[in-house]
Amino acid sequence: MTDRFDAKDLARAVQAGILQPGQDEALLAFLRQQPAQRGSFQLAHVAFYFGAMLIMAAMGWLLTEAWMRIGDWALLVIASLYILLLTLFAVNLQRRVQPVAAGVLAAVAVSIVPLAVFAIERLAGWWPMDDAQANYHQYYTYVQGGWLAMEAATVLAGLLMLRLIPYPFIVMPIAVALWFMSMDLSEWFFGSPFSWEQRREVSLWFGLGLLVVFVGVDGRTHEDYAHWGYLAGLTAFWGGLTLVDSGSELGKALYCLINIALMGMAVLLRRPVFMVFGALGVAAYLGYLSYEVFADSLLFPVVVTLIGLGVIGLGLVYQKRRERLSQALRNGLPQWLRSTLPALRD
Repeated sequence: MTDRFDAKDLARAVQAGILQPGQDEALLAFLRQQPAQRGSFQLAHVAFYFGAMLIMAAMGWLLTEAWMRIGDWALLVIASLYILLLTLFAVNLQRRVQPVAAGVLAAVAVSIVPLAVFAIERLAGWWPMDDAQANYHQYYTYVQGGWLAMEAATVLAGLLMLRLIPYPFIVMPIAVALWFMSMDLSEWFFGSPFSWEQRREVSLWFGLGLLVVFVGVDGRTHEDYAHWGYLAGLTAFWGGLTLVDSGSELGKALYCLINIALMGMAVLLRRPVFMVFGALGVAAYLGYLSYEVFADSLLFPVVVTLIGLGVIGLGLVYQKRRERLSQALRNGLPQWLRSTLPALRD
C-alpha cells in the first residue's frame, strides 16, 4: 500500500477535508506496518515462483536416469532431506513475515513427496510394477494405476502443509496430484491401454469438476485458494476441450461458444484467468477459420481486425464499469444460481 500512497498524498487528503489533522500520520504509520502479503505482485515474487518451478522440475520430470542408479535408499534420504529442509526454511520465512517465499517453498516440499513414496514402495517391496516401469520421471508422462499411492500421499501432505503454512500456491501440487489420480484411477477401472481420447475426456471432466469445487471455495476463505484452483481446473478442462478432435463445423463452433462463455465467467467472477483461456480458445477458432474456411477471402483479416478493436473497446468499457457490469450480469441469473456465486473481489 505504501508504494501507492505517501505522506504528500495523505497531506492533500487533510487539506481537502477528507481526513482530520493527525489522521494522515496515523494512517501512514498503519500502512507501513502491514505485511507484504496484501501488497501488489512484485518482481521479487516472480523470482520466488520461477525458482520454485525450477526446483519442482529438477526433482520431477527432469530427474535423470542417473538418479535411478544411485539406489532406493539414497533416493529416500535425499528426497526426505529436501522435504524436511524446505519445510523448515518455509516455516522460518513465515515467522519472518515472508509469506510468498514461505508458501512457494512449502509447495516445492509437497511436490517432492511422490519421490519419497516411490523410494519407500520399492524398498518395502510394495512397488506394483516391474523394473522396466521404475523410472520416476514417467510419473509425469505416463498413465499408470501403480502411481496411486504416490498421488494420495501428495494430496495428504499438501493438506497437512496448508494447516502449517496456509498459502494458496500449495493448492497447485495438490491439484496436479488429483489430476494425475483421475487419469490413473480411470486406467485402473477401465483397464489398459488407456487411449489419448480417454485421457482427453477424463481431463475435461476433471477440470470442470475442479472449477465447480473452487467456485464454491471462492470468497469463503481468508486466503485466495481459488486463484490457483481455477488455474489448475482451467488447464485440465481447456486442455482436454482443445484436444478433442471435432470433425464437424458445428463442433468447432460449439468450442468457440464455450470459450466465449469462459470470457463471460471472467466478468461474472471477476477472474482474469478465465478471460485468458477463453481468449486463447476464440483465437484458435479464428485461426482455424482463417486457414481452413476463409483461406481465399480478402475480407476475413479485416473483419477479424474489427472484432479485435471491438474487444479492446469492450475491455476499456469494462475497466471503467466493471462493478456495474459484473453486477448486471449476476442480476440476470436466477436467484438460486446467484446464491452459489462467490462475493466479488476487488
